[in-house]
Amino acid sequence: MTDTPAARLAALGITLPNAAPPAANYVPAVAIDGLLHISGQIPFAEDGSLVKGRLGETMDAAAGADAARRCAIGLIAQMQAALGDLGRVRRVVKLGVFVASTADFTDQPEVGNGASNLMVEVFGDAGRHARSAVGVYALPRGVAVEVDAIVAITD
Repeated sequence: MTDTPAARLAALGITLPNAAPPAANYVPAVAIDGLLHISGQIPFAEDGSLVKGRLGETMDAAAGADAARRCAIGLIAQMQAALGDLGRVRRVVKLGVFVASTADFTDQPEVGNGASNLMVEVFGDAGRHARSAVGVYALPRGVAVEVDAIVAITD
């Protein structure tokens, strides 16, 4: 097996789901000027249900990191759908991590690591990225985390 993003996913035991369709009036990804901008992805559990909750209230940082990792799987599924080949990813440039959290929850960076760690596991050094991780009061559908991305791509 070669050292490709697809091979790394397989080694991690991850099968990409179908890319989630948009839930409103937007597109899942836009490629322009060598960059792929991917709309925010929300976390789906293994059974297809949404991972809902609020960090600091119904979830701890470890559960939040798992939710962020599930968002990252959704981002990679969107990359696959938009590009046809994950080998076209030159670099994960930036992740935006939004964490539904209480006013006193301050571990948003640790939650975001769930997504960041997976990008490095799948894309190696090309998965290292800039990132924002912010706490918000509520997210769509009551989910715990939402992550969007900007990715540099090859033609």
